[in-house]
Amino acid sequence: KKIPRKMVESSFGPFGEHTVNASWVAVQEMKKLGLGNNVDLHVHEVPVEYQKVQSLVPSLWKQFHPRLIVHVGVSGMATTVTLEKCGRNHGYKGLDNSSFCPDSQCCIVGGPDCINSVIDMESVCKRVTATAGLGVAVTVSKDAGRYLCDFTYYTSLYLSRGRSAFIHVPPLGKPYSGEELGRALQAIIREMLELLDQAEDQIRCQQHIH
Repeated sequence: KKIPRKMVESSFGPFGEHTVNASWVAVQEMKKLGLGNNVDLHVHEVPVEYQKVQSLVPSLWKQFHPRLIVHVGVSGMATTVTLEKCGRNHGYKGLDNSSFCPDSQCCIVGGPDCINSVIDMESVCKRVTATAGLGVAVTVSKDAGRYLCDFTYYTSLYLSRGRSAFIHVPPLGKPYSGEELGRALQAIIREMLELLDQAEDQIRCQQHIH
């Protein structure tokens, strides 16, 4: 019997006009659907505060040693479910829920400008888009927005050497319901885990060859 693989999913609490954060609703809906018996899923809500992110994200990696962390956030500008390819280190000027922003305006002083996820988001997008009956548009982006979403993503990518993903969802009802977003997250994360499996199998094969 396979040992269940640990996976952590995080979403954000309320901020600004988002009194109910669509990302939290979507993640709760996805948790109801589950990812199957061989995935041990842990879900966490992240406050929209830079300093909380700086302590919480490392603690999630330390506590669970997950295969993958998927962060989910809401974007008021999004009309699709958006897969973010990378996180950026600089340009954090927006104040958080406690009216704070880092003096350095960056995530990790001395860290690289940009870190890409090891997951091929274009491939995930293609595979999910081919899923019959999903009814949710999925796109890929290279700019997670230089606010708490991007800050969380970069921090997680830095700590995990790229084994993180970030998904932006639109606000509820614009145009998708929480249930529809939950179904989309389930399909996307299944594909991400499948791609990770394939990559690890390839690495194992190469090690046997050499």
